[in-house]
Amino acid sequence: MTERINYMVQGMIDKIPLWFAIPFLLMLLCIAVGPLLFNHWWEKNKNKLIVSIVLGVPVAILLLANRMGHELLHQIVFDYVPFIVLLGSLFIITGGIHLEGDIKAKPSINTLFLAIGGVLASLMGTTGAAMLLIRPVIKTNSERHYNVHTILFFIAIVANAGGLLTPLGDPPLFLMYLRGTPFTWFLSMAKEWAFVLALLLLIYFIVDSYYYKKESRADIQDDETHVVPISLKGIINFIFLLGVVLSVAFLNEQFIPAIGKNHSIGFIREAAIALCAVLSLIITSKKVRYEDNKFTWGPIVEVAFLFLGIFITMVPALIYLRENAQSLGLDKPAQFYYSVGVLSSFLDNAPTAVSFYNLALGMVPSVGEAKLVAGIPEILLSAICLGSVLFGAMTYIGNGPNFMVKAIAEENGIKMPGFFVYIYKFSLVVLLPVYIITQLLFL
Repeated sequence: MTERINYMVQGMIDKIPLWFAIPFLLMLLCIAVGPLLFNHWWEKNKNKLIVSIVLGVPVAILLLANRMGHELLHQIVFDYVPFIVLLGSLFIITGGIHLEGDIKAKPSINTLFLAIGGVLASLMGTTGAAMLLIRPVIKTNSERHYNVHTILFFIAIVANAGGLLTPLGDPPLFLMYLRGTPFTWFLSMAKEWAFVLALLLLIYFIVDSYYYKKESRADIQDDETHVVPISLKGIINFIFLLGVVLSVAFLNEQFIPAIGKNHSIGFIREAAIALCAVLSLIITSKKVRYEDNKFTWGPIVEVAFLFLGIFITMVPALIYLRENAQSLGLDKPAQFYYSVGVLSSFLDNAPTAVSFYNLALGMVPSVGEAKLVAGIPEILLSAICLGSVLFGAMTYIGNGPNFMVKAIAEENGIKMPGFFVYIYKFSLVVLLPVYIITQLLFL
Protein backbone atom coordinates (compact mmCIF):
# COMPACT_ATOMS: atom_id res chain seq x y z
CA MET A 1 0.00 0.00 0.00
CA THR A 2 2.80 2.39 0.95
CA GLU A 3 4.62 1.66 -2.30
CA ARG A 4 1.46 2.38 -4.28
CA ILE A 5 1.01 5.76 -2.54
CA ASN A 6 4.66 6.65 -3.13
CA TYR A 7 4.26 5.72 -6.80
CA MET A 8 1.20 7.95 -7.16
CA VAL A 9 2.93 10.87 -5.43
CA GLN A 10 6.02 10.38 -7.56
CA GLY A 11 3.87 10.50 -10.68
CA MET A 12 2.49 13.88 -9.67
CA ILE A 13 5.96 15.20 -8.87
CA ASP A 14 7.20 14.18 -12.32
CA LYS A 15 4.57 16.46 -13.84
CA ILE A 16 5.29 19.53 -11.72
CA PRO A 17 5.19 22.59 -14.02
CA LEU A 18 8.24 24.82 -14.20
CA TRP A 19 6.18 27.94 -13.51
CA PHE A 20 5.84 26.76 -9.90
CA ALA A 21 9.44 28.01 -9.54
CA ILE A 22 8.63 31.63 -10.49
CA PRO A 23 8.25 32.76 -6.82
CA PHE A 24 11.70 31.28 -6.12
CA LEU A 25 13.22 33.31 -8.94
CA LEU A 26 11.42 36.43 -7.71
CA MET A 27 12.72 35.78 -4.19
CA LEU A 28 16.30 35.57 -5.40
CA LEU A 29 15.79 38.61 -7.62
CA CYS A 30 14.61 40.63 -4.61
CA ILE A 31 17.71 39.63 -2.66
CA ALA A 32 19.96 40.57 -5.58
CA VAL A 33 18.47 43.93 -6.51
CA GLY A 34 16.83 44.98 -3.25
CA PRO A 35 19.99 46.50 -1.71
CA LEU A 36 20.76 48.25 -5.00
CA LEU A 37 17.41 49.67 -6.16
CA PHE A 38 15.41 50.28 -2.97
CA ASN A 39 17.94 50.05 -0.18
CA HIS A 40 16.07 52.18 2.39
CA TRP A 41 12.94 50.02 2.17
CA TRP A 42 14.86 46.76 1.90
CA GLU A 43 17.05 47.36 4.96
CA LYS A 44 14.04 46.91 7.28
CA ASN A 45 13.74 43.26 8.30
CA LYS A 46 9.95 43.39 8.52
CA ASN A 47 9.84 44.15 4.80
CA LYS A 48 12.00 41.11 4.08
CA LEU A 49 9.53 39.01 6.07
CA ILE A 50 6.65 40.48 4.07
CA VAL A 51 8.38 39.49 0.81
CA SER A 52 9.00 35.97 2.13
CA ILE A 53 5.36 35.57 3.16
CA VAL A 54 3.91 37.06 -0.04
CA LEU A 55 6.01 34.73 -2.22
CA GLY A 56 6.08 31.73 0.10
CA VAL A 57 2.40 31.30 1.01
CA PRO A 58 1.15 30.77 -2.59
CA VAL A 59 3.87 28.15 -3.14
CA ALA A 60 2.91 26.36 0.07
CA ILE A 61 -0.74 26.32 -1.03
CA LEU A 62 0.16 24.97 -4.47
CA LEU A 63 2.29 22.21 -2.95
CA LEU A 64 -0.42 21.21 -0.49
CA ALA A 65 -3.08 21.28 -3.22
CA ASN A 66 -0.92 18.96 -5.35
CA ARG A 67 -0.29 16.55 -2.49
CA MET A 68 3.35 17.53 -2.13
CA GLY A 69 3.07 18.74 1.43
CA HIS A 70 5.61 16.14 2.56
CA GLU A 71 8.24 17.82 0.37
CA LEU A 72 7.47 21.19 1.96
CA LEU A 73 7.48 19.74 5.49
CA HIS A 74 10.82 18.04 4.91
CA GLN A 75 12.31 21.26 3.59
CA ILE A 76 11.22 23.30 6.60
CA VAL A 77 11.82 20.76 9.37
CA PHE A 78 14.98 19.05 8.17
CA ASP A 79 16.67 21.88 6.23
CA TYR A 80 15.48 25.29 7.40
CA VAL A 81 15.39 24.58 11.15
CA PRO A 82 18.89 23.00 11.37
CA PHE A 83 20.23 25.71 9.05
CA ILE A 84 18.96 28.58 11.21
CA VAL A 85 19.94 26.87 14.47
CA LEU A 86 23.53 26.48 13.27
CA LEU A 87 23.89 29.97 11.80
CA GLY A 88 22.17 31.57 14.78
CA SER A 89 24.34 29.71 17.27
CA LEU A 90 27.57 30.58 15.45
CA PHE A 91 26.39 34.19 15.26
CA ILE A 92 25.71 34.30 19.01
CA ILE A 93 28.90 32.51 20.06
CA THR A 94 31.26 34.50 17.83
CA GLY A 95 29.45 37.65 18.93
CA GLY A 96 30.86 37.01 22.39
CA ILE A 97 34.49 37.01 21.22
CA HIS A 98 36.20 40.38 20.92
CA LEU A 99 39.60 40.94 19.36
CA GLU A 100 41.18 44.36 19.66
CA GLY A 101 44.54 46.01 19.15
CA ASP A 102 46.53 48.08 16.67
CA ILE A 103 49.80 46.61 15.50
CA LYS A 104 52.13 47.61 12.67
CA ALA A 105 50.40 47.36 9.31
CA LYS A 106 53.29 45.78 7.45
CA PRO A 107 52.53 43.53 4.44
CA SER A 108 53.73 40.47 6.36
CA ILE A 109 51.45 41.22 9.32
CA ASN A 110 48.45 41.98 7.12
CA THR A 111 49.01 38.76 5.19
CA LEU A 112 49.21 36.83 8.47
CA PHE A 113 45.91 38.40 9.57
CA LEU A 114 44.20 37.22 6.39
CA ALA A 115 45.78 33.77 6.63
CA ILE A 116 44.51 33.33 10.19
CA GLY A 117 41.08 34.44 9.02
CA GLY A 118 41.19 31.89 6.21
CA VAL A 119 41.75 29.13 8.77
CA LEU A 120 39.18 30.40 11.28
CA ALA A 121 36.52 30.66 8.56
CA SER A 122 36.18 26.87 8.42
CA LEU A 123 35.92 26.62 12.21
CA MET A 124 33.54 29.45 13.09
CA GLY A 125 31.99 30.14 9.70
CA THR A 126 32.86 32.85 7.22
CA THR A 127 30.49 35.29 8.93
CA GLY A 128 31.95 34.63 12.39
CA ALA A 129 35.56 34.90 11.23
CA ALA A 130 34.84 38.04 9.21
CA MET A 131 33.06 39.78 12.09
CA LEU A 132 35.81 38.79 14.54
CA LEU A 133 38.69 40.10 12.44
CA ILE A 134 37.40 42.95 10.28
CA ARG A 135 37.58 45.67 12.94
CA PRO A 136 41.12 44.75 14.11
CA VAL A 137 42.24 44.67 10.46
CA ILE A 138 40.71 48.10 9.85
CA LYS A 139 42.21 49.48 13.08
CA THR A 140 45.64 48.11 12.24
CA ASN A 141 45.54 49.75 8.80
CA SER A 142 43.91 53.00 9.93
CA GLU A 143 47.17 54.97 9.71
CA ARG A 144 47.79 53.83 6.15
CA HIS A 145 46.44 55.79 3.19
CA TYR A 146 46.14 52.78 0.88
CA ASN A 147 43.89 50.22 2.56
CA VAL A 148 40.96 49.45 0.23
CA HIS A 149 42.77 46.48 -1.34
CA THR A 150 43.13 44.89 2.10
CA ILE A 151 39.36 44.89 2.59
CA LEU A 152 38.80 43.43 -0.89
CA PHE A 153 41.17 40.53 -0.26
CA PHE A 154 39.64 40.13 3.21
CA ILE A 155 36.25 39.56 1.56
CA ALA A 156 37.71 36.97 -0.82
CA ILE A 157 39.80 35.06 1.72
CA VAL A 158 38.07 35.35 5.09
CA ALA A 159 34.44 35.91 4.09
CA ASN A 160 34.43 33.25 1.36
CA ALA A 161 37.27 30.93 0.30
CA GLY A 162 38.45 30.16 3.83
CA GLY A 163 35.22 28.33 4.66
CA LEU A 164 35.81 25.27 2.45
CA LEU A 165 37.08 22.75 5.01
CA THR A 166 34.03 22.00 7.18
CA PRO A 167 30.24 22.22 6.89
CA LEU A 168 30.39 25.03 9.46
CA GLY A 169 32.39 27.16 7.04
CA ASP A 170 29.69 28.33 4.64
CA PRO A 171 25.91 27.73 4.37
CA PRO A 172 26.09 25.75 1.07
CA LEU A 173 28.41 23.24 2.72
CA PHE A 174 26.14 22.78 5.72
CA LEU A 175 23.20 22.11 3.40
CA MET A 176 25.30 19.46 1.64
CA TYR A 177 26.09 18.00 5.07
CA LEU A 178 22.37 17.83 5.87
CA ARG A 179 21.92 15.79 2.70
CA GLY A 180 24.29 13.09 3.93
CA THR A 181 27.81 14.33 3.16
CA PRO A 182 30.10 13.09 5.97
CA PHE A 183 31.66 15.81 8.13
CA THR A 184 35.18 14.66 7.30
CA TRP A 185 34.53 14.55 3.54
CA PHE A 186 34.93 18.33 3.31
CA LEU A 187 38.56 17.90 4.35
CA SER A 188 39.05 16.24 0.96
CA MET A 189 38.94 19.76 -0.50
CA ALA A 190 42.00 20.73 1.57
CA LYS A 191 44.21 20.85 -1.51
CA GLU A 192 41.85 23.23 -3.33
CA TRP A 193 41.46 25.30 -0.15
CA ALA A 194 45.22 25.50 0.37
CA PHE A 195 45.89 26.31 -3.28
CA VAL A 196 43.32 29.12 -3.50
CA LEU A 197 44.32 30.65 -0.18
CA ALA A 198 48.05 30.40 -0.92
CA LEU A 199 47.64 32.03 -4.33
CA LEU A 200 45.37 34.81 -3.05
CA LEU A 201 47.67 35.48 -0.09
CA LEU A 202 50.69 35.62 -2.38
CA ILE A 203 48.93 38.07 -4.70
CA TYR A 204 47.81 40.12 -1.72
CA PHE A 205 51.32 40.24 -0.26
CA ILE A 206 52.71 41.51 -3.57
CA VAL A 207 49.94 44.11 -3.91
CA ASP A 208 50.22 45.25 -0.29
CA SER A 209 54.00 45.50 -0.55
CA TYR A 210 53.58 47.72 -3.60
CA TYR A 211 51.15 50.04 -1.81
CA TYR A 212 53.23 50.00 1.38
CA LYS A 213 56.12 51.51 -0.56
CA LYS A 214 53.81 54.24 -1.82
CA GLU A 215 52.81 55.30 1.71
CA SER A 216 54.23 58.61 2.94
CA ARG A 217 56.97 58.51 5.53
CA ALA A 218 54.71 60.37 7.95
CA ASP A 219 51.99 57.70 7.69
CA ILE A 220 54.51 54.90 8.23
CA GLN A 221 55.94 56.62 11.32
CA ASP A 222 52.43 57.21 12.63
CA ASP A 223 51.63 53.53 12.16
CA GLU A 224 54.81 52.46 13.94
CA THR A 225 54.16 54.86 16.82
CA HIS A 226 50.52 54.01 17.55
CA VAL A 227 50.87 50.38 18.58
CA VAL A 228 48.36 48.65 20.87
CA PRO A 229 49.02 44.97 21.62
CA ILE A 230 46.44 42.47 20.40
CA SER A 231 44.12 41.26 23.16
CA LEU A 232 41.25 38.79 23.18
CA LYS A 233 38.11 38.88 25.32
CA GLY A 234 35.38 36.27 25.73
CA ILE A 235 37.77 33.34 25.39
CA ILE A 236 35.20 31.02 27.06
CA ASN A 237 33.26 31.15 23.79
CA PHE A 238 35.91 29.06 22.05
CA ILE A 239 34.75 26.18 24.26
CA PHE A 240 31.19 26.70 23.07
CA LEU A 241 32.48 26.92 19.50
CA LEU A 242 34.23 23.59 19.99
CA GLY A 243 30.93 22.21 21.28
CA VAL A 244 29.24 23.23 18.03
CA VAL A 245 32.00 21.63 15.95
CA LEU A 246 31.78 18.37 17.89
CA SER A 247 27.98 18.36 17.71
CA VAL A 248 28.00 18.71 13.92
CA ALA A 249 30.81 16.16 13.56
CA PHE A 250 29.46 13.38 15.79
CA LEU A 251 25.74 13.87 16.46
CA ASN A 252 24.58 12.47 13.13
CA GLU A 253 23.48 9.23 11.49
CA GLN A 254 27.05 8.26 10.68
CA PHE A 255 27.91 7.88 14.37
CA ILE A 256 24.40 7.44 15.83
CA PRO A 257 22.31 5.38 13.37
CA ALA A 258 19.23 5.71 15.59
CA ILE A 259 18.98 9.39 14.64
CA GLY A 260 17.79 8.45 11.18
CA LYS A 261 15.21 5.98 12.50
CA ASN A 262 13.76 7.75 15.52
CA HIS A 263 12.40 11.27 15.00
CA SER A 264 12.20 11.80 18.76
CA ILE A 265 15.99 12.04 18.92
CA GLY A 266 16.46 13.39 15.40
CA PHE A 267 17.15 16.90 16.64
CA ILE A 268 19.67 16.04 19.33
CA ARG A 269 22.35 17.80 17.26
CA GLU A 270 20.33 21.01 17.03
CA ALA A 271 19.55 20.83 20.77
CA ALA A 272 23.24 20.52 21.61
CA ILE A 273 24.17 23.39 19.27
CA ALA A 274 21.43 25.61 20.71
CA LEU A 275 22.60 24.80 24.25
CA CYS A 276 26.08 26.08 23.40
CA ALA A 277 24.53 29.32 22.15
CA VAL A 278 22.39 29.74 25.27
CA LEU A 279 25.40 29.18 27.53
CA SER A 280 27.32 31.77 25.53
CA LEU A 281 24.54 34.31 26.06
CA ILE A 282 24.40 33.61 29.78
CA ILE A 283 28.12 33.50 30.56
CA THR A 284 29.64 36.11 28.22
CA SER A 285 30.06 39.58 29.69
CA LYS A 286 27.42 42.01 28.41
CA LYS A 287 30.16 44.61 28.01
CA VAL A 288 32.10 42.39 25.65
CA ARG A 289 29.06 41.39 23.61
CA TYR A 290 27.02 44.59 23.46
CA GLU A 291 29.55 47.39 24.02
CA ASP A 292 32.82 46.11 22.58
CA ASN A 293 31.29 44.07 19.74
CA LYS A 294 28.18 46.23 19.33
CA PHE A 295 26.19 43.01 19.03
CA THR A 296 22.65 43.27 17.63
CA TRP A 297 20.12 40.65 16.57
CA GLY A 298 19.37 42.34 13.26
CA PRO A 299 21.66 40.31 10.96
CA ILE A 300 20.48 36.87 12.11
CA VAL A 301 16.82 37.99 12.06
CA GLU A 302 17.39 39.11 8.47
CA VAL A 303 18.82 35.71 7.56
CA ALA A 304 15.92 33.90 9.26
CA PHE A 305 13.29 35.96 7.44
CA LEU A 306 14.92 35.75 4.01
CA PHE A 307 15.69 32.06 4.14
CA LEU A 308 12.18 31.22 5.28
CA GLY A 309 11.00 32.51 1.92
CA ILE A 310 13.89 30.90 0.07
CA PHE A 311 13.42 27.45 1.57
CA ILE A 312 9.67 27.44 0.86
CA THR A 313 9.77 28.84 -2.68
CA MET A 314 12.69 26.68 -3.78
CA VAL A 315 10.82 23.38 -3.25
CA PRO A 316 9.22 23.27 -6.74
CA ALA A 317 12.54 24.20 -8.36
CA LEU A 318 14.33 21.42 -6.48
CA ILE A 319 11.73 18.85 -7.51
CA TYR A 320 11.83 19.99 -11.13
CA LEU A 321 15.64 19.83 -11.33
CA ARG A 322 15.74 16.41 -9.73
CA GLU A 323 13.16 14.96 -12.10
CA ASN A 324 14.38 16.63 -15.31
CA ALA A 325 18.14 16.45 -14.84
CA GLN A 326 18.70 14.15 -17.80
CA SER A 327 17.33 16.68 -20.31
CA LEU A 328 19.23 19.79 -19.13
CA GLY A 329 22.56 18.94 -20.75
CA LEU A 330 24.83 19.49 -17.73
CA ASP A 331 27.00 16.48 -16.97
CA LYS A 332 30.61 17.68 -16.64
CA PRO A 333 32.24 18.86 -13.38
CA ALA A 334 33.45 22.05 -15.05
CA GLN A 335 29.91 22.80 -16.22
CA PHE A 336 28.61 22.43 -12.68
CA TYR A 337 31.49 24.48 -11.27
CA TYR A 338 30.96 27.49 -13.52
CA SER A 339 27.16 27.28 -13.56
CA VAL A 340 27.01 27.17 -9.77
CA GLY A 341 29.69 29.86 -9.65
CA VAL A 342 27.94 32.32 -11.95
CA LEU A 343 24.63 31.99 -10.10
CA SER A 344 26.34 32.14 -6.70
CA SER A 345 27.96 35.40 -7.75
CA PHE A 346 24.65 37.18 -8.18
CA LEU A 347 22.21 35.09 -6.17
CA ASP A 348 22.57 33.56 -2.74
CA ASN A 349 25.04 30.68 -2.89
CA ALA A 350 23.13 28.40 -0.46
CA PRO A 351 19.98 27.82 -2.55
CA THR A 352 22.12 27.72 -5.68
CA ALA A 353 24.13 24.83 -4.26
CA VAL A 354 21.00 22.92 -3.24
CA SER A 355 19.45 23.43 -6.68
CA PHE A 356 22.47 21.94 -8.44
CA TYR A 357 22.67 19.15 -5.88
CA ASN A 358 19.15 18.14 -6.91
CA LEU A 359 20.19 18.40 -10.53
CA ALA A 360 23.08 16.01 -9.85
CA LEU A 361 20.74 13.74 -7.90
CA GLY A 362 18.58 13.31 -10.98
CA MET A 363 21.63 12.31 -13.03
CA VAL A 364 22.64 9.38 -10.84
CA PRO A 365 21.12 6.63 -13.03
CA SER A 366 23.33 7.74 -15.95
CA VAL A 367 26.70 8.03 -14.18
CA GLY A 368 27.53 4.33 -14.07
CA GLU A 369 30.20 3.32 -11.60
CA ALA A 370 31.07 6.81 -10.38
CA LYS A 371 31.72 7.08 -6.64
CA LEU A 372 28.70 8.57 -4.89
CA VAL A 373 28.76 10.86 -1.86
CA ALA A 374 25.44 11.98 -0.39
CA GLY A 375 23.76 10.25 -3.30
CA ILE A 376 25.55 12.13 -6.12
CA PRO A 377 28.88 11.68 -7.95
CA GLU A 378 31.69 12.86 -5.70
CA ILE A 379 33.31 14.94 -8.44
CA LEU A 380 30.04 16.84 -8.97
CA LEU A 381 29.69 17.41 -5.23
CA SER A 382 33.19 18.90 -5.22
CA ALA A 383 32.31 21.13 -8.17
CA ILE A 384 29.13 22.34 -6.43
CA CYS A 385 30.91 23.08 -3.15
CA LEU A 386 33.86 24.82 -4.79
CA GLY A 387 31.72 26.86 -7.16
CA SER A 388 29.27 28.04 -4.51
CA VAL A 389 31.90 28.97 -1.90
CA LEU A 390 34.59 30.51 -4.08
CA PHE A 391 32.38 32.48 -6.46
CA GLY A 392 30.47 33.97 -3.55
CA ALA A 393 33.24 36.58 -3.51
CA MET A 394 32.70 37.69 -7.11
CA THR A 395 30.18 40.36 -6.08
CA TYR A 396 29.07 42.06 -2.88
CA ILE A 397 25.80 40.11 -2.97
CA GLY A 398 27.31 36.66 -3.54
CA ASN A 399 27.61 35.86 0.16
CA GLY A 400 26.13 37.43 3.28
CA PRO A 401 29.38 38.54 4.99
CA ASN A 402 30.46 40.53 1.91
CA PHE A 403 28.01 43.37 2.42
CA MET A 404 28.59 43.31 6.18
CA VAL A 405 32.35 43.76 5.72
CA LYS A 406 31.77 46.51 3.16
CA ALA A 407 29.38 48.34 5.50
CA ILE A 408 31.79 48.18 8.46
CA ALA A 409 34.67 49.41 6.30
CA GLU A 410 32.62 52.37 5.07
CA GLU A 411 31.56 53.17 8.63
CA ASN A 412 35.26 53.53 9.40
CA GLY A 413 35.90 55.97 6.54
CA ILE A 414 37.22 53.54 3.94
CA LYS A 415 35.90 54.41 0.47
CA MET A 416 34.93 51.02 -0.93
CA PRO A 417 34.39 50.59 -4.68
CA GLY A 418 30.83 50.47 -6.01
CA PHE A 419 29.06 47.27 -7.07
CA PHE A 420 30.26 47.21 -10.68
CA VAL A 421 33.68 48.73 -9.97
CA TYR A 422 34.31 45.88 -7.48
CA ILE A 423 33.55 43.38 -10.24
CA TYR A 424 35.65 44.74 -13.12
CA LYS A 425 38.56 46.07 -11.04
CA PHE A 426 38.90 43.22 -8.56
CA SER A 427 36.89 40.03 -8.99
CA LEU A 428 37.29 39.71 -12.77
CA VAL A 429 40.95 40.71 -12.68
CA VAL A 430 42.12 38.91 -9.53
CA LEU A 431 39.62 36.27 -8.45
CA LEU A 432 38.37 34.81 -11.73
CA PRO A 433 41.85 33.83 -13.02
CA VAL A 434 42.54 32.08 -9.70
CA TYR A 435 39.24 30.21 -9.92
CA ILE A 436 39.86 29.18 -13.53
CA ILE A 437 43.29 27.79 -12.62
CA THR A 438 41.68 25.94 -9.70
CA GLN A 439 39.19 24.29 -12.03
CA LEU A 440 41.86 23.30 -14.56
CA LEU A 441 43.99 21.71 -11.83
CA PHE A 442 41.38 19.97 -9.70
CA LEU A 443 38.17 19.35 -11.69
